[in-house]
Amino acid sequence: MVTLKTNTSIVKIDVGELVGYEVNGHEFIHQKGSPGWGSADTEMFPIIGPVNESDFRVKTPKGDAIQDQHGLLRQMAYELEHQTDTSAVFVKQYRSGTKVPNSKFPEKSTEALLSWPYNFRFEKSFLLTDDGLEVHFKVLGEEGMPFMLGYHPAFKLHSKSPIIVAKGQEITLEKVLAFGNRALQVADCTSITLKDEKEITIKTEGFGNFMCWTEVRNMVCIEPISFYPYAVKQTDLHQGFQKLNDSVRFKVTLKPEA
Repeated sequence: MVTLKTNTSIVKIDVGELVGYEVNGHEFIHQKGSPGWGSADTEMFPIIGPVNESDFRVKTPKGDAIQDQHGLLRQMAYELEHQTDTSAVFVKQYRSGTKVPNSKFPEKSTEALLSWPYNFRFEKSFLLTDDGLEVHFKVLGEEGMPFMLGYHPAFKLHSKSPIIVAKGQEITLEKVLAFGNRALQVADCTSITLKDEKEITIKTEGFGNFMCWTEVRNMVCIEPISFYPYAVKQTDLHQGFQKLNDSVRFKVTLKPEA
């Protein structure tokens, strides 16, 4: 467990996963073991969304890639590359064609092994300040590699009627719950505020969109995404790809109320 600290904040990171962000004694992150989701955060890469209706295949310029929901990155383990009292850098590296065991097999998937026809290096870094927590992502890889990126943090809810504020509009927990597995889209948006017992604002750079998901009342996932996967059929998921130009950076800032 990696722990970052300032005078007011404590961050806990378990093998690259943000499992705790406590500010002045208030925990903002969903705790593993609580109802709703077995993780606290993850990344969606190189695809976002389900692929079960496309036989777990995604089209790329190098042919079909075998992927499962939200891509193969989440099936790989992070390595800690650097750490200070207030920062940490984690890395995943992938070699083209390497078979990655799929934890969803066989209960939720027919594919035991996943693969991607491109090399890449994925960096996730944390920087804690008294003002907030910055989560940086850097992707390096082959020129022209197609990809999507989504960040999937889960926030602990402390009140019965939390409100999500996006683009001047209020989104109730009931509205998010009504979407079920199909997450609620918030398009063309770079900042969302979760108003609960305490407020926290999620600001982004590079993503451009959000989607919100939960199936319980004690947590909600507010997810920065480069593409909303339910905008197309699963067989057309490749329409949401960006192309890598050597490297690309994304940033998420979690800023609690003062």
